[in-house]
Amino acid sequence: MLPSRMRFGTFLAPFHPVTENPTLAIERDLELVEHLDRLGYDEAWIGEHHSAGYEIIASPELFIAAAAERTRHIRLGTGVVSLPYHHPLMVAERINQLDHMTRGRVIFGAGPGQLPSDAFLMGLDVNQSRDRMNEAMSVIVPLLRGEKVSHSAGWFELHDAQLQMTPYSRPHVEMAVAAAISPSGPRCAGTFGTGMLSVAATSEQGFEALANHWTIYEAKAAEHGHSVDRANWRLVGPMHVAETREQAERDMEHGLLDFLHYFKEILPIPIPGDLTTKQAIEQMNERGIGCIGTPDDAATQIERLQKQSGGFGSFLFLGQNAAPWDATKKSYELFARHVAPRFQNLNENRMESLAWAKTNSAKFIGALMGAIGGEIQKHVAEQQAKKGE
Repeated sequence: MLPSRMRFGTFLAPFHPVTENPTLAIERDLELVEHLDRLGYDEAWIGEHHSAGYEIIASPELFIAAAAERTRHIRLGTGVVSLPYHHPLMVAERINQLDHMTRGRVIFGAGPGQLPSDAFLMGLDVNQSRDRMNEAMSVIVPLLRGEKVSHSAGWFELHDAQLQMTPYSRPHVEMAVAAAISPSGPRCAGTFGTGMLSVAATSEQGFEALANHWTIYEAKAAEHGHSVDRANWRLVGPMHVAETREQAERDMEHGLLDFLHYFKEILPIPIPGDLTTKQAIEQMNERGIGCIGTPDDAATQIERLQKQSGGFGSFLFLGQNAAPWDATKKSYELFARHVAPRFQNLNENRMESLAWAKTNSAKFIGALMGAIGGEIQKHVAEQQAKKGE
């Protein structure tokens, strides 16, 4: 029996330098999703952010609606809807509408909101974000199952609330909860029986937390009567692939330092300052924070994550836009051609068939030559018979 087919995709926050035209940047994000659809990638996840200037998509639902019209196969996830910012019924209605519009290709990803600056804009207490996420999920999950819900909270009310349309996906749309470093993500995912989306899987703290997160997730799911499957666990990390390590490094000269500077200034991530691109790449690769290199390097990074986590179902490139556009598209192409097949068992039968043909080539070629010789003899005999007439 074949093992589960690992899935691959992208996680588009997205990150765009403040020196770029934002309209064209969003258009390029849409083009990237089209490109991935043609290459056979499985998923694209779109973020929600409202401040700091880099992560410029405010509504993943709007983006997904546009991307769905341009694509045929790729699944489209909200990566993620920041639940404390929205009335839960409105979230469920939007996701349910997308479920119909995409014919079941949408995935609902939820989280508490990553940027504290977003919460401050709305006068929200960051300390309450995770509690609000859990409370919102407690009503969104049954709503997306088509159930009727009443709930009274300090920040929202529901009175016999029900989706207007019966859900398209049965029994419900696929769901996932974001997990980073704290146990809140796996606890929430386990409580409600959703998948888990590890958005900081390759950061040093996030990497160390992977195995423990699965333990927490599994225990919480069992406590609430849910079964869990590692195929529904998604890991996110920076990756760029080129034909040589030297070419990958040249590609990163385009914008890696801008990308790292944003993280250092906006998020509490310990990134050393005053690095050259080469030094930054060396540190990222040595510490496993990212993978900038060849297809073989990318495969090694996936194997490293498999070993640390115990197994997962999907790896998502963190779309950092640190390389030129053509190099970015080439990176995804090289990965799809040379890395994904190693983890999807796509070529085992082909290799066995080639080995079998080589092992038996003498017999097969002998039979072929015999058949050719027989046809020659048959033809000669026919010609001689005609002459005899």
